[in-house]
Amino acid sequence: MPKPLIGITTRNSKDGDGHPLTVLQHSYIKAVLGAGGLPVMIPNILSEEDFLDLYSRLNGILFSGGGDVSLKYFSGSDHPRIGEVDDARDTTEITLMRTAVNDGKPILGICRGAQVMNVALGGTLYTHIYDQLKGALDHAYPGDLRRAIVHPVNVDETTRSAEIFGETLLNVNSLHHQGLKDIAPALKVAGHAPDGLVEIVEIPDHPYAVGVQWHPEWLTDQPAMQRLFKSFIDASGR
Repeated sequence: MPKPLIGITTRNSKDGDGHPLTVLQHSYIKAVLGAGGLPVMIPNILSEEDFLDLYSRLNGILFSGGGDVSLKYFSGSDHPRIGEVDDARDTTEITLMRTAVNDGKPILGICRGAQVMNVALGGTLYTHIYDQLKGALDHAYPGDLRRAIVHPVNVDETTRSAEIFGETLLNVNSLHHQGLKDIAPALKVAGHAPDGLVEIVEIPDHPYAVGVQWHPEWLTDQPAMQRLFKSFIDASGR
């Protein structure tokens, strides 16, 4: 049986000479390969016709982490920490997210990907958690702390996510300064951080649509994170 083709969203960048790049960390690629999928990068420079053509050939989509979503897509407070906004990426990912939700194509959203899922379906974001959520933990641990365990996530035992992870208490990293605020009507909250921040969302009536706020692709030594990627690839191969 052929391996499922998994599209992975990317970010735009530049090399040292200023030449444009399409960028994706190897950690996403390795996580998909390790779970039995075949990764395909989705550039943000394609026309809508072309990225939807590519979408039609994919078996699942992983929405990767990255910069902040533009405020033009949700009602949020402006903040000086908002950064790395990319209109081309927002347009590509929000269109792909809505299309995949409508089509029932398997979706895994990671960090920004979970935020795109919420915004695309009508939710909002904290534009800087530490200033806007009372009692918030520091959720931003950048640089070489991608494998550092920062806080637990409590998983609702009644959700599909609890079945996917096989555990109801996860230990995760944390690499974000924004987070899910008002949850889109189509989403079900499946897990929280100790400060109450939503860390897992899912779409109950979708074949497979899960968003997580941390970065499981850096924690694939944990059986729970292995099960997350394996369940996503398995759903994409059906």
